[in-house]
Amino acid sequence: MSAALRFTTRSSSAAAAGWVGLLCAALLAAEPGKYVGPMDVVASPDGKSLFVLAADAGQILVVDVAGGKVAKTIACPAAPTGLALSADGAKLYVTCGGVKGTACVIDAASGQVAATIPVGHTPFGPALVPGGKRLLVCNRFNNDVSVIDLEANKETARVKAIREPHKIAVTPNGSLAFVSNLLPVDPSDSYNVAAEVTVIDLGSLATSKIRLPNGSSSVQEVCVSPDGAYAYVAHILSRYQMPTTQLERGWMNTNALSVIDVAEKKLLNTVLLDDIDLGAAIPWAVATTADGKRIIVSHAATHELSVIDADGLVAKLKGMPKTIEEAKAAGRYDTQGSYSSVTVEDVPNDLAFLVDLRRRIQLRRGGPWGLVKEEGPLVNGPRGLDVIGTKIYTAVYFSDAVAVVDLEDKSYYPVKLIPLGPEPVLTVQRRGEMFFHDADLCFQHWQSCASCHPDSRMDALNWDLLNDGLGTPKNNKSMLYVHRTPPAMSQGVRESAEAAVRAGITHIQFAVRPEEDAVAIDEYLKTLQPVPSPHLVDGKLSEAAERGKKLFFSERLGCATCHPEPLYTDLKLHDVGSKGQYDRASEFDTPTLIECWRTAPYMHDGHYTTIEGLLKEGKHGSTAGDVEGLTDQERKDLVEFVLSL
Repeated sequence: MSAALRFTTRSSSAAAAGWVGLLCAALLAAEPGKYVGPMDVVASPDGKSLFVLAADAGQILVVDVAGGKVAKTIACPAAPTGLALSADGAKLYVTCGGVKGTACVIDAASGQVAATIPVGHTPFGPALVPGGKRLLVCNRFNNDVSVIDLEANKETARVKAIREPHKIAVTPNGSLAFVSNLLPVDPSDSYNVAAEVTVIDLGSLATSKIRLPNGSSSVQEVCVSPDGAYAYVAHILSRYQMPTTQLERGWMNTNALSVIDVAEKKLLNTVLLDDIDLGAAIPWAVATTADGKRIIVSHAATHELSVIDADGLVAKLKGMPKTIEEAKAAGRYDTQGSYSSVTVEDVPNDLAFLVDLRRRIQLRRGGPWGLVKEEGPLVNGPRGLDVIGTKIYTAVYFSDAVAVVDLEDKSYYPVKLIPLGPEPVLTVQRRGEMFFHDADLCFQHWQSCASCHPDSRMDALNWDLLNDGLGTPKNNKSMLYVHRTPPAMSQGVRESAEAAVRAGITHIQFAVRPEEDAVAIDEYLKTLQPVPSPHLVDGKLSEAAERGKKLFFSERLGCATCHPEPLYTDLKLHDVGSKGQYDRASEFDTPTLIECWRTAPYMHDGHYTTIEGLLKEGKHGSTAGDVEGLTDQERKDLVEFVLSL
């Protein structure tokens, strides 16, 4: 059993003994590999019940708050991915499934499914429009949003998003919806690479977009303040333009909250959630208290909550001078550097901006360093959250529990746990998944492996990791099949994924860890499975893709020479004419083409945002065959096949 998730007691502590009493029976029934996997939680309007999305169990759990236990379970037609609750608490709206996703309308009292509405590929983040007549759903891998008429229980429109939409927040007046898009769409060798927020006019369904600061990626969630004045967006702010030489200062991945002016539909500014010497890795969920006075952010990799003074934050942001001249006039500029942020441009780089405006609440005892030797429940992996009154409820993924924090409790440890099942007994693979997402492994907790590899894939950024010399940034790679497709890294500088994992712990996490931790990460990554492509039709190649397949395997093009089945890579380095000005070598690793539909941009430098651009502009494959001789239709067919893999 992992020490990281073991519940222990002090003999002198009645509270701790109470927790053991609650869990005693469950512990006896624990089975390795049987997990609840809570990913999100919604509280009933009266605060008496919690509805918990149990991703691993494939259920919705109904928790009796007063009793501190699961009262009943609600079966879902397919794996649940998101949930919302009607204003009166009578109906649950649950997104389910994968390729053929659905939105389910469930009677909250009986648990019966009243309607099942087809939506898109891997639906996420259902959000009700005020009035309760429309439901919005993110179709993650269709890159769009379903608009559902709840009176007719059918989809009435699809609205284009940008890339992997995750969550939706609707203004209180029902006029606008803000959609968080997980990843950027820019070429990763660009000077400015950033994810964007899609804004939907819910009257006309017209869209606009708000670009987040340079380096923004892994944009998980967005919420709107109760007065509709501001939208808050949680995301990672990566320093991808810098060589990774200042890891101890956080200048690889910092963690941020962006504030959007709703009326103006523009970014007000972005603040860092880290402290000067302690990261707050992977901001996940974001919500506000009912009065809008406090913003709550869960940090999935440092196992904590940030509680931010919303009024103080906005006032401070709006009071920032726009120019050096204004700063001087306001007395905020001096040669001694008394102010970390002199102008608005300095704010996203200021690790001290939230001092006196934010409280960090550790969900585990002993703090992030474990320096305070108090025993008690240890909590790992907070995800979705909800706030009712002064109570924060947070789904804790690896602990199979809901953490409860009372904002009025000013004690050292204002946290209680509601167990959702037996204490998890971790398999090697589950331990590896936990380590992959845990910034406790990293010096000063700036990042976890998942900071650069959300969903164990990639963040669409270039990184100069120094493993092949200074000044040669390379596009991030997906972890899918990495152990089956050696060598690792774009230029094969690591002979295997095993070597890359251990180098990552040493040189990226800036840490020394037991070998068993690296082995566990290896075993977790080996469990990753590809997601079926959205380009498939009922699980099969389209007519265009079938034509493209014939081209792909033809002698005329020779694509399969370097990309043979079954992994669509020959596991070799090749010179395909892509050497850049500063690259040390001209040969690059042949990547697998499986799941390349979700891994743009392409090539080692991330220069091409589409496969079509790679073939047409980059002339990729010309060294093997007649790629330049393709007609427009042939090229489209070939692209369709590749994107179907």
